[in-house]
Amino acid sequence: MRAGYSLAELVVTLALAALMAGMAAPTAFGARDAIRALSAADYVAALLDVARTEALRRHVNVAIRFEPEAAGFRYTMVADGNGDGVRTAQVLSGIDPPLRAGERLDEQFPGVTFGIAEGVGPIDAGEPFDNRDPIRFGRSRMVSFSPTGTCTPGTLYIVGRGQRQLAVRVLGATGRVRVLEFNPALAGWQPR
Repeated sequence: MRAGYSLAELVVTLALAALMAGMAAPTAFGARDAIRALSAADYVAALLDVARTEALRRHVNVAIRFEPEAAGFRYTMVADGNGDGVRTAQVLSGIDPPLRAGERLDEQFPGVTFGIAEGVGPIDAGEPFDNRDPIRFGRSRMVSFSPTGTCTPGTLYIVGRGQRQLAVRVLGATGRVRVLEFNPALAGWQPR
């Protein structure tokens, strides 16, 4: 009877284990990237809900302002400081103060940014659609919530590694926030 394993048996076993780990790695990394993109969309939706709650609580307009940078967008939550709404010039001059420090999506969720993947179409048929503009609140780069709960309607497009495409949509009359996901197989958007 033998009392152990030969070196050849050990090498073959280790080679098979390494091969199996190598085959599983892309799936594990793909799942991690998908979870990051989904988590980022949920985070942005929650941030919009916080801004709406702050507007109701403070009885002033509260906005999230998106500033383009070389590699994406920095966003900051700001409050109306003088009763005439949140305005870019007043944010820059300090009249409309920030409620939080600015941040970038990829700082919180590596590999995830505001963007639109190739081949993604509009959420609503006939909607004007420019795949170079992932921040859509009319002509503004701000979503503003009023003390009555209404807001600027619009959509934020979020893309992760592997081209996982999501959208966070804000409905103006109610301030309700929805997260949608693009399904490439159906070439359309679905609620998440």
